[in-house]
Amino acid sequence: MTSSLHGFLAPDSIAIVGASADPTKRGYKAMVGLLNDGYQGTIYPINPKADEILGIKAYPSVTELPAAADMALICTPAKTIPSLLHQCGENGIKGAIILASGFGEVDGAGAALEQQVLHAAQDAGVRIVGPNTSGIFNLHKKVNLLALDNVQAGDVGIISQSGNMLLALALEAQSNGHIGFSTYVGPGNQTDVGFADYLLYLSEEDNTRVATFYVEGFEDGRAFLDVAREATKEKPVVVYKSGSTEAGQKAASSHTGSLAGSYQMTVDLLRQVGVNVVENSDEILPVAEGLGLLQQATGKRVAVLADGGGQATIASDRISEAGLELAELSDSTRSALRDILFPQASLANPIDVAGSTDANPGLLSSCMDILAQDENVDMVFLVGMFGGYGIRFAEELQQEELHCANAIASLASRTDKPLVIYSLYAHVKPEPLERLRKAGLPVYDSIEHAVKIMSALAERGDYVQRSQLASAMPALDALPSNRAMFSQARNEGRDLFEYEAKTLLRSYGVDVPLELIVRDETEFDQVVDTFGEMPLAMKVVSKDILHKSDAGGVKLNVSGIAALKQARQQILESCKAYRADAESEGVLVTPMARKGTEVIIGMSRDPIFGPVLMFGLGGIFVEILKDVAFRAIPLSRDDAASMVDQIKARKILEGARGETAVDKDALIELLLKVSAIVEAHPEIAELDLNPVIAYDDGYAVVDARVIVNQEEQS
Repeated sequence: MTSSLHGFLAPDSIAIVGASADPTKRGYKAMVGLLNDGYQGTIYPINPKADEILGIKAYPSVTELPAAADMALICTPAKTIPSLLHQCGENGIKGAIILASGFGEVDGAGAALEQQVLHAAQDAGVRIVGPNTSGIFNLHKKVNLLALDNVQAGDVGIISQSGNMLLALALEAQSNGHIGFSTYVGPGNQTDVGFADYLLYLSEEDNTRVATFYVEGFEDGRAFLDVAREATKEKPVVVYKSGSTEAGQKAASSHTGSLAGSYQMTVDLLRQVGVNVVENSDEILPVAEGLGLLQQATGKRVAVLADGGGQATIASDRISEAGLELAELSDSTRSALRDILFPQASLANPIDVAGSTDANPGLLSSCMDILAQDENVDMVFLVGMFGGYGIRFAEELQQEELHCANAIASLASRTDKPLVIYSLYAHVKPEPLERLRKAGLPVYDSIEHAVKIMSALAERGDYVQRSQLASAMPALDALPSNRAMFSQARNEGRDLFEYEAKTLLRSYGVDVPLELIVRDETEFDQVVDTFGEMPLAMKVVSKDILHKSDAGGVKLNVSGIAALKQARQQILESCKAYRADAESEGVLVTPMARKGTEVIIGMSRDPIFGPVLMFGLGGIFVEILKDVAFRAIPLSRDDAASMVDQIKARKILEGARGETAVDKDALIELLLKVSAIVEAHPEIAELDLNPVIAYDDGYAVVDARVIVNQEEQS
């Protein structure tokens, strides 16, 4: 796959439609930005009332340009856009940046105009950024159409739905002094070009080492996931998602449907495809910088080297909270450290040098070298006052710190293990720390930020390693009998009955307990013949009653013909009282499930991300505790395993307080089967298996609900 955006996001010629000599106009500011930054390409000002603007020959219209421009920046009002796009197409311009607002973000009339713009662009063969965009820059091409001052070229690509967020990041980069940007785009309304298109472009763009997104809402989340799944194998992708997916907050009739569309779901799906998600806005640039410089770690074991006990403890706390591990140092590593540090130094990770470096800070590089050679260490974290010894103790120590910085930089070039530095003096920017930064090492003034970067490095490394081993699960062929069952349900305007849902599952090898449907009292003889006197569960079968327990449509621990008949009568009477017009097909009878651990497996078709699978602790508390994990369908085996491991209640599944651990492999197989069933049957709108009783030797699907997509599927 190759992006179609390269030509106009890295243009050698730009037509500025609405160019102006008025300093208050965007057409003026864009030209000034290009001229001041030394843009080497051709500028075509378009203004029918001017012969030249800022000393450059102007043209009355796009159609009168002497050659096709690579890009058109359109600075004119919304109503002029459709005709201008047709002119761009006639001239051979392949991409346009539309600054104007007044479209779908305003009202219905604006939405109609936006559709005209889209159709005009499609007819003209012109890709459009916006409308309602803050603009773009490509600093390596010296294309600065925002007239943003004091931003330097670098390797961080930024796509931000907020112009103010870009400004905040630009100001933060100025303060840092070492972070530069490659491309920025404000996507605006994403009428044509969306986040997935930008990600594909940045993944292929040579000057970009990390793609960074500030997202308020995805238009086509599934397309973004599809591109990210491959893009993240080649370079890091960082996303900050504000708020929740509003389009996904819909009234739903299943547990899964009511939980889908959440912020957590979005985060889970992004991480599924290797995206590094940051949860705080002040982490965006630090994480992007760290990933751009260091790319990934091969594991999550960290060696902490500190010159102060307090910060060593803080670092250890944050490392543990982030899901990282303090590395277990080898005997040879401890011996080598013992040879060069004071006797009172603590050699258990975290390593506290206990004053050994006060007069000899150069020891820090020697310690880091020793730690980096340990096979049990994946990352080395230097914590403390490096860079400030010459300030704190004696000025002559700065020269030794400079030698130490050179030695650390040399180590970084020889090892593939990330070296991360936190310093009390980072904000002062002493020369030893600047030396490290110039060598491509990240230096932070926050332990929390540094640990977040290490967590992101480990997370990305884990994804890259797993993706190399992942293989697609074989698809299921939909059985004709199941297709017919869905057709009948759709024709009758209903969802699948519970026994039909279980028939669907059973036909594809899902372990569902035996059950019988009883339509009148005479059929109880067969029930007794089949199940004997064992305790049974009875549930109403009705297309009009979705939540059976609420209607009194469930009876448990029933045995014997007399009790069965009485329970059936009570169920039917309760359901009639609950809803007088409810039609009943009968009652479903099945043996009581033996005790186990209740989990839920569900699926919903999210309007942004498509079919999504959910797993979590089951029973009545699922919507209260919300201890669930989401993955986009189709699932890989690794996806399924990670869902089970992700939930906070996993210790219950592992056998807490002496209980027997559940059969995790069986749950993984069930998740994969449900994923395959959903793929084979687009007729499924929502699915809930709640509860599934997990045992140490398998599982039992106790309740199943399938909501039918009432639209015909192709």
